[in-house]
Amino acid sequence: MNKYLGIDIGGMTVKGILTDGNGKVFDEDSVPTDSDKGAEAMCGNIAKLIDKLILSVDKKEIGGAGIGCPGLIDSKNGVVVFAGNLNLKNFQLAEEIEKRCRLKVKLTNDANAAALGEARFGAGSEYANSILITLGTGVGGGIIINGKLFEGGKSAGTEIGHTVIVENGLKCTCGRRGCFERYASARALIEQTKEAMEGNRNSEMWKGYDLNTVTGKTPFAYYDRDLTAKLVVDKYISHLACGILNMINVFRPEVVMLGGGVSEQGEALTKPLQKIIDAELFGGTDYAPVKIVKAQLGSRAGAFGAAALFME
Repeated sequence: MNKYLGIDIGGMTVKGILTDGNGKVFDEDSVPTDSDKGAEAMCGNIAKLIDKLILSVDKKEIGGAGIGCPGLIDSKNGVVVFAGNLNLKNFQLAEEIEKRCRLKVKLTNDANAAALGEARFGAGSEYANSILITLGTGVGGGIIINGKLFEGGKSAGTEIGHTVIVENGLKCTCGRRGCFERYASARALIEQTKEAMEGNRNSEMWKGYDLNTVTGKTPFAYYDRDLTAKLVVDKYISHLACGILNMINVFRPEVVMLGGGVSEQGEALTKPLQKIIDAELFGGTDYAPVKIVKAQLGSRAGAFGAAALFME
């Protein structure tokens, strides 16, 4: 049994790979999620994807199928406790896929799967302790301790985006105020950019964008030629550093990996961020420094990590 399936369930698409313990990809494909058609349709699509990926492989070679799924996950029992975007509640996903495909199945949260993927095959592969922070619509991620995925009690932990960095700050979708996600997600960066542009009609950013076309790239693109853009980026990075330092001071990983759309800014993001981290790191950098790097696997991270559930 030297091959493993990794399934990454997204809101619109389910991605799948067939890989081995070294990260060699033998096949990969995707299918629509179709969660709006119900759990039966979604599971049917996942089963078809798995069958397609192992079509030319002896099932005896397959060590299992790992699944990364958004939402609150009971990984021990393979249950999706709640996934609003998939219309699932207390759903025995692992058991259902096992019955359909006659393979062993393990389940974890999608952000945890991505962290495990990066830790084993990506930017964290040289380190025993790492944290992945994804900067997309929200702020998510996962934590690896001594090479193992840390999920917290009943696998309900590591909600990185819902740690508070501004007491009594902006209202978050989770109900709390001042959450990390509310200040450091791509959505938050876009909101901050629009607000800054509205506050300064002379900003250079108006020459390339309007309020309908602003993206997370906008302030970075104008950073060196527009003070308003510079102020947006500097404040954003300050908030991001605050949230990251909170994680570092609790877990002290060797590396923090940044994924998601905002991470595509590369060194324009990681260099100033590293400077703040080094300056404010508890105890300084001489004894236990922490590197800030861009994640490497992109949209494949979740599928790789799901497969790695059977490699631990």
